[in-house]
Amino acid sequence: MSFQNPVFIPGPTNMPEVLRQACDMPTIDHRSPVFGKILHPCLDGVRRVLKSESAQIFIFPSTGTGGWETALTNTLSPGDGVLAARNGMFSHRWIDMCQRHGLDVTVVEAGWGEGIPADRYEAILRADGGQRIKAVLATHNETATGVRSDIAALRRALDAAKHPALLFVDGVSSIASMDFRFDEWGVDVAVTGSQKGFMLPAGLAIVGFSGKAMSAVETAGLPRTFFDLRDMARGYANNGYPYTPPVGLMNGLKLSLDMLLGEGLEEVYARHHRIAEGVRRAVAAWGLRPCAVSPDLYSDTVTAVRVPEGFDATRIVTVAAERYGMAFGVGLGEVAGKVFRIGHLGSLTDAMMLSGLGVAEMVMVDLGLPVRLGSGVAAAQEYYRHGAARQTEAAA
Repeated sequence: MSFQNPVFIPGPTNMPEVLRQACDMPTIDHRSPVFGKILHPCLDGVRRVLKSESAQIFIFPSTGTGGWETALTNTLSPGDGVLAARNGMFSHRWIDMCQRHGLDVTVVEAGWGEGIPADRYEAILRADGGQRIKAVLATHNETATGVRSDIAALRRALDAAKHPALLFVDGVSSIASMDFRFDEWGVDVAVTGSQKGFMLPAGLAIVGFSGKAMSAVETAGLPRTFFDLRDMARGYANNGYPYTPPVGLMNGLKLSLDMLLGEGLEEVYARHHRIAEGVRRAVAAWGLRPCAVSPDLYSDTVTAVRVPEGFDATRIVTVAAERYGMAFGVGLGEVAGKVFRIGHLGSLTDAMMLSGLGVAEMVMVDLGLPVRLGSGVAAAQEYYRHGAARQTEAAA
């Protein structure tokens, strides 16, 4: 693997040099007012990225998995009912965590390549007369399959069923890269991490809690210590943490937020969509198709590319790394060996993406797949050339 090449895995993502340098800082006294000047801009900036006026933001030394655990343990009690769909590896893992915590999970099985079925959620919620279900889980962007689900539709399902369950959303591979509307969608807990849209190393679990979710914190019965929001909130009130904070990563997050908000969130989302659409046009030119079963489900942060039946997609990832020094993502779970994944999120440009598409083409030709060298690159070039021009005209 070459450190000179960009990576095209769905996270961790490419890191701008200025963010790497921001994380590489001298030691400070994390109990001094200096840390507060890092902490509070991070909390305020994340709230803006979530498009929320009132969400309470918490940032833990962890990853998205720790964010999942924060959501569960701070709001639920043993035996509580949870409704979740299994449509990919990361929804599967969140379900597994719920079960390990002694929660009673109703699992809606969906195809790997399909979105969360809001209509089935609504039917289950309507039938829950005793309101046994306390939380509804949703993976906004299933990283294993490149599928984006409709969170607004899930909120409509909850409202139509007149059900008071909390709505938890895993936005690990969507937040800061794709439009996310915490307040408008009625999200109660949003979970993300530092290593994807925020363009930082792994190491921060970032969560937003609604007022309704915060009300559940005092009555939740699941064990929690490290992820206890009450301890963290008391620390924030004194410009600190209940334990040693990850100061360098927080300093990087502060600058990352400045960069994202400076570019403009809508421009960030448009850039991701443009790059993703170029990838999808390349995939079509190769004679292949995404794992996502329909265009309305296409993710703007990762495309899982289905390969011909009988071919092992993992070979593409292996040869790309060994022969060309470039990283793509392997298939996971039920789509292992059936897809390879192209990450297109975070610090990325059209030109960088063309290099990844060019290498993917070379590898597929090397391995004997019926792909014409240059076909996907040309399709993406044609789109990027006109797409960039349209974006420039719209901004003028």
